[in-house]
Amino acid sequence: MFKYLTRRLAYGLAILVGVNLLTFFLFFTVNTPDDMARLNIGGKRVSQEQIDKWKAERGYDKPLYWDASRSGTAQVTHTVFWERSVSLMLLEFGRSDARQAVDIGHEIKTRMGVSLQLAVPIFVLQLIVSIAFALLLTFFRNSRIDFWGVVTCVLMLSISSLFYIIVGQFFFSRILRLVPINGYEPGLDAIKFLALPIALSLLSRLGGEARLYRAMLLEEVGKDYVRTARAKGLSEPVVLMRHVLRNALIPIITSAGAYLPYVFLGSLVFESFFGIPGLGAFVIEAITGQDFAIVRTMVFLGALLYIASNALIDLVYTWVDPRVRLT
Repeated sequence: MFKYLTRRLAYGLAILVGVNLLTFFLFFTVNTPDDMARLNIGGKRVSQEQIDKWKAERGYDKPLYWDASRSGTAQVTHTVFWERSVSLMLLEFGRSDARQAVDIGHEIKTRMGVSLQLAVPIFVLQLIVSIAFALLLTFFRNSRIDFWGVVTCVLMLSISSLFYIIVGQFFFSRILRLVPINGYEPGLDAIKFLALPIALSLLSRLGGEARLYRAMLLEEVGKDYVRTARAKGLSEPVVLMRHVLRNALIPIITSAGAYLPYVFLGSLVFESFFGIPGLGAFVIEAITGQDFAIVRTMVFLGALLYIASNALIDLVYTWVDPRVRLT
């Protein structure tokens, strides 16, 4: 186990360095620090003096990768890439490139709480509802219920989540006036703002998830140990819940675990449409404003969360199936 965790940690560090390098290269291939300065200063007539001042205030007045005017290690360390990379690896996110220059670490702490209020119920309910629906279809396999259930799943996964959002806002907020159309308030008032996006997110992903889990369960249903369990006289619901579901948990955990980073990073689409001030909306604002400091931080955090969630999934495998060994 220790060897496994050490190896995963080494792989994780290499991936984080690669992600940081690639993000930096791609961003500054498309944008130059001068472009960023013009966008953030605003106005049609921006002088070179204003641009140079903005770059000096935010540390973009150095060469990007290599400083030929210096000697020794300073040729590497006196660059934008080195300074930004070292601080990022130490989880010092600094301030944004926008005019307000907000503290990125403080914004992440504040907005992550809002994103978790939206994402945790979605993650838990999605898992329960999708597995329950897949079990129902598996129980009634090769029947009309199974057929129309699969057709419904295909229809649901064929529709864009944007359609669910627009129809949901129009019907529940405009017509029935049950919930606000968008916005957010802290405390218990948050429930009335989050109820609709949670319900619509569940609906938009139910078709794909239930169909995937049904296929996983059906693969287990035809195996010898299931026939043995039936031969012992166990009822079909008991066979499904006690044997089939248990043995199908590993692929289900793999599928559900891939969504785990979004629990912390927030939903780009739902937070933007419903005006929820979480991390998803934070990323959209940063991309729109070409705020490299926020974009690279969120990409780095996303990679970090993916690495951590994959390691967690591997550990859960050993708990679900003791035959699995991590070496």
